[in-house]
Amino acid sequence: MSEKVEQIKTLIIGSGPAGYTAAIYAARADLKPVVYTGMEPGGQLTTTTEVDNFPGYPEGITGPTMMMQLQQQAERFGTDVRIGMVTAVELSKEEGGTHKVTIDDDKIIEAKTIIISTGATAKYLNLPSEQRLRGGGVSACAVCDGFFYKGQDVAIVGAGDTAAEEASYLANICNKVTMLVRKDHMRASKAMQHRVNSLPNLEIRYNTEVDEVLGDQVVEGLRMVNNQTKEKEEIAITGLFIAIGHKPNTDIFKGQIDMDETGYIITKGKSTKTNLPGVFACGDAQDKEYRQAVTAAGTGCMAALDAERYLAMVESAEEVA
Repeated sequence: MSEKVEQIKTLIIGSGPAGYTAAIYAARADLKPVVYTGMEPGGQLTTTTEVDNFPGYPEGITGPTMMMQLQQQAERFGTDVRIGMVTAVELSKEEGGTHKVTIDDDKIIEAKTIIISTGATAKYLNLPSEQRLRGGGVSACAVCDGFFYKGQDVAIVGAGDTAAEEASYLANICNKVTMLVRKDHMRASKAMQHRVNSLPNLEIRYNTEVDEVLGDQVVEGLRMVNNQTKEKEEIAITGLFIAIGHKPNTDIFKGQIDMDETGYIITKGKSTKTNLPGVFACGDAQDKEYRQAVTAAGTGCMAALDAERYLAMVESAEEVA
């Protein structure tokens, strides 16, 4: 490991809408932020083709282009964006303390404040045909991409509240929605089950799983299999939505930062403050409710403002001392 230790004011871990927005605000506040992009520079949006619901883009924009522009904007104000992965953290519990972070098992950074924007990863079925058609009709976000399938036939996989909510959303804009539930019952709340059962253009297939997603360049159909009878059936669809959950990318912080049972970082009240002074969390690493680019960007702004105020308070206390 390198002997050299770099000392900075603000380290931002992650580079999606939350991380880059935090960087823009932190740089403008002269916090001289350093961003480490992680394994997926730009975050989940880099796997999205069209983004039509982010304010300010009347003609829409592709996810990769939007992330590139956010990075350029952050860099214009002096953000130091680096390719690299945080491999270890040693977070201080002291007010005004220094947080120690290891990059790529080699470089040590000591930071007065840390903004965690590591995001979350959507869970997929991991079928070869599904992975091949991601961005070509396979999506993990109905609210993000459902609009493109207005008036068409689609399918959704999942059985929880999120799946039921997204199925309801799709049923409002699509011609027909086929919902695949792996067991003989749904995990969603009774209220959500009642909602999906009352939708005339939504059909629930219990004990049913995806056998293969059909289509060469885009989704053209779906082959389903009944896991009890082993009977297979094909339907014509143009979009397949996977709603089986997300996993927050927060494992490296476990044991140091307070999280809920699924790994989402717990923040205090309406702030981005964690249980540790000088450590803030934003975006999908702490938001399991909305998971939108615009809400992630909003919490990125909040995290930078929280970090700026924290540093001002620490510096003021040091001057008095």
